[in-house]
Amino acid sequence: MPESFPTLLAGQRITAGLLTSMLPQVGRKPADTSRTSNNVQAPDPHIQFSVVAGGVYTVSGYILYDSDAAVDIILSFQSPSGTNGRWTGYGTGTTVVSGTAGGGTQQNSTSTWGYTLRNEYSDITQTRTFGGLGVGQPQTVMIDATLRVGVNSGAFGLQWSQATSSAIATTVYTDSWLSLQRIA
Repeated sequence: MPESFPTLLAGQRITAGLLTSMLPQVGRKPADTSRTSNNVQAPDPHIQFSVVAGGVYTVSGYILYDSDAAVDIILSFQSPSGTNGRWTGYGTGTTVVSGTAGGGTQQNSTSTWGYTLRNEYSDITQTRTFGGLGVGQPQTVMIDATLRVGVNSGAFGLQWSQATSSAIATTVYTDSWLSLQRIA
């Protein structure tokens, strides 16, 4: 049976708060964020949300980044204690594999032939590493997830870091975004 939020009842008063709770929340980066010499997960300063205890949400997003091929990027989510769910990040693996004109493959090289993608899922609390091709060679990760908040309300949002600490910056770019839609 499909879930819906909220469950509206005959005669129920429709308030601004109720209507607002039905809308998706969107966190979009208005500015680039670069991190150097840091492989410790930290919240992104722009892509953060408040979630309610017992709430169930769908999450989708688009993360645009670049990273040195030897550094890569690790993505994860901060969430209230007791939160469950799964997420998939459709992005390049730690070794970026692409095709060649001759029908072969190459690693960690810019290509007009496209790249292979990671598509396995992870627990909502686990990190995932995605590959880089170098500064100025942007990559993307498309995100789909289900978030089931336990008994604690609190913050949910994107966290990220360099996979290998380096003085070469890893950057998450302007217009990266996540969208949260409460469904139960």
